[in-house]
Amino acid sequence: MNEFTIPGEPVTLGTRHDSNESVDKEQRYKQILEIMSEHSIPLTAKEIAVFMFSKGYTPTTERNFSAPRLTEMSQKGIVEPIGKKKCSYTGKMVSVYVLTEVANV
Repeated sequence: MNEFTIPGEPVTLGTRHDSNESVDKEQRYKQILEIMSEHSIPLTAKEIAVFMFSKGYTPTTERNFSAPRLTEMSQKGIVEPIGKKKCSYTGKMVSVYVLTEVANV
């Protein structure tokens, strides 16, 4: 271990990588697109996660089921963060997303 290594960091990096690789990202993208298409308003990651849970796509309403995929979809130009609002679940200011024209093609 060197002076810049944080205790436990190699373990958490490995488990995060394993977890990320176990997700069927394309399926999750389709689920998020479906939910966003059904709602004509900007949605937060938590709101999307709640809808995913209600459809039986995820075992809980945890926002981490949608947030990483929204980041990836934003980088691909499929969704776009257009502003912020106060989350009705956490009370924190969070990003809201909409589908882009690329997603509607």
